[in-house]
Amino acid sequence: MTDLDKARQIINEVDKELTKLFEKRMDAVKLVAKYKKERGLPVENLQREQEVINRNVSCIMNEEYKPYFTNFLNYNMELSKNYQHRLLDGMKVAFSGTKGAFAEIAAKKIFPGANHIAYPDFKSAYNSVESGECDCVLLPLENSFNGDVGQVMDLAFFGKLYINGIYEAEIVQNLLGVKGAQLSDIKKVISHPQALGQCADFIEKHSLQKIECENTAIAAKEVSAGGDKTVAAIASEEAAKRYNLSVLQSHINQSGSNTTRFAVFSLSQKKPEKTDGHFILLFTVKNVAGSLGKAISVIGDYGFNLLSLKSRPTKELIWNYYFYAEGEGDISGEKGTQMLKKLSECCSDVKLVGSFEKEQKI
Repeated sequence: MTDLDKARQIINEVDKELTKLFEKRMDAVKLVAKYKKERGLPVENLQREQEVINRNVSCIMNEEYKPYFTNFLNYNMELSKNYQHRLLDGMKVAFSGTKGAFAEIAAKKIFPGANHIAYPDFKSAYNSVESGECDCVLLPLENSFNGDVGQVMDLAFFGKLYINGIYEAEIVQNLLGVKGAQLSDIKKVISHPQALGQCADFIEKHSLQKIECENTAIAAKEVSAGGDKTVAAIASEEAAKRYNLSVLQSHINQSGSNTTRFAVFSLSQKKPEKTDGHFILLFTVKNVAGSLGKAISVIGDYGFNLLSLKSRPTKELIWNYYFYAEGEGDISGEKGTQMLKKLSECCSDVKLVGSFEKEQKI
């Protein structure tokens, strides 16, 4: 037997083993897809992919082989992601608004192969996941200029869904009018209250009458249907294309870094991993002097960094509030367990609503 024959024999034997390992790996990918669908997680996880590559490449002893093995791993991951996308094509992602809404634009970036289903408001979109109509829902949690979306925070407190990821999306507001309209023609502007707030300076400068609407894309749809040159909508360029409107002026939001944080809610909670750096807690404190101070101290005493703390009325009792807290640290570890136990001693209710990796920009 020649050296070539020996080499080919080794390759054939290795390839035979690889086929078995490949099937085993793809079976595992199928389980990953199932897990992600149940928890509203995207296929892409660049941080996790890089960790896997770094760990496995470090096991290669021959330095000459390392770049080739890196390419091999990257190709395997692309195959795995393509298969996951195929398995998740039937995934139903709810959002509030109508086609062309900023939430739909964000949902398409996070879940490109899914079915994106519009609901008229935050509550009905949230309820679609609670009832099982949809697999997850994407809702705005906070805007960098106009603040918190209180309705969504209330849904997180009173509902039974979990937040398994938060994504930052740049929001560019545009003035949209019917074909043939000019900026000078506009007397009224219609949009969601958040969008109107983000564009307050522009609206005041042009002395426009504000009309509130459930959603920016719905506003665009109404302007298109109305055909009135004196009425404009504040919405996305995608909404302009969808509803055959002209962009009379772009980027009219007064903040140059207008960003919205979108949260993905689902029925199943993502199992916290050590790489998960962020968490969201919702709690109410007992009606005893110093209870809130104690709760804040407990979080810090166990080594967790409190990033934000916000209060919202519970609406069940007058002047009674719940608190929304975002923090960073390994909530899944022993310290996290101890902290939550200690927190329950000075709080009436404690709900870990989410644990996830550092939020991603989309």
